[in-house]
Amino acid sequence: MNKKKILKKIKYALRFLPDSIYIQIYYFAHYKRFCNLKEPRTFNEKLNWLKLHDRNPDYIKMVDKYEVKKYVADIIGEEYIVPTLGVWDNFDDIDFNSLPEQFVLKCTHDSEGLVIVKDKSKLDINLAKKKLNDALKCNFYYIGREWPYKNIKPRIIAEQFLEDSITGELRDYKFLCFGGEPKLMFVVTGRSSGNTKFDFFDMDFNHQNIIQHYPNSDVTITKPSNFDKMKELARVLSKNIPHVRVDFYEVDGKVYFGELTFYHFSGFMPFQPAKWDEILGEWLQLPTLHPKEVKK
Repeated sequence: MNKKKILKKIKYALRFLPDSIYIQIYYFAHYKRFCNLKEPRTFNEKLNWLKLHDRNPDYIKMVDKYEVKKYVADIIGEEYIVPTLGVWDNFDDIDFNSLPEQFVLKCTHDSEGLVIVKDKSKLDINLAKKKLNDALKCNFYYIGREWPYKNIKPRIIAEQFLEDSITGELRDYKFLCFGGEPKLMFVVTGRSSGNTKFDFFDMDFNHQNIIQHYPNSDVTITKPSNFDKMKELARVLSKNIPHVRVDFYEVDGKVYFGELTFYHFSGFMPFQPAKWDEILGEWLQLPTLHPKEVKK
């Protein structure tokens, strides 16, 4: 069993702990200090504060990979939505004969239940079934205490397979938005080859000296042709939200919506240099709580 799976099992074993205590334990494991939840200052501290205090019920459908499609389509239009080929409660209900030669299977309630099928004739059905069934059994909320995931109905969806003919991959363009304003974004490359790289840019597409979990690419990342369009769509989708990450793809000149993420890396991933945790923390303005909402 690899380290990632071991850590996941440990986190899940601690599911009986209250959110605030669990957050402190896991934060300490990454930072060697406790999270300041009373007067949060950094980006990651504020993300964990938001887990405990910002309980907008709309967030539940906004992180559900199936329900979010209608939510987003109603705001920016159906043309930005990756086509859904099917949705099922159980793996055994999937009619593979009805699916095209290329497609993607993913769970609606987590970030790890993913099977990319480039050639249906080579799909290992049993391996795919095990991976997705394992994901269906796991409540993603217990991994990072991201409360919107707690009551999502676990399902499997099939989506159209996407790949840009220019880059030869599906790059993610992820915009970190604060109060409806995108201020920083990063491009994910190399994921399909198992060589994931993150490159951060400002809103003029100037490369920033930031490393978070993954190294920078060793090649120059070109500005997507629809960068300004993505930026505007991110602004619209993040309106009136303290913080949300809005993800897009660009495929052969067309923009597709990816997902909405409220807790980037679950609020547990350090930045290098560390000053960026403080810079993003200054951008994130926390909502004012009613006195009865304040937890002692």
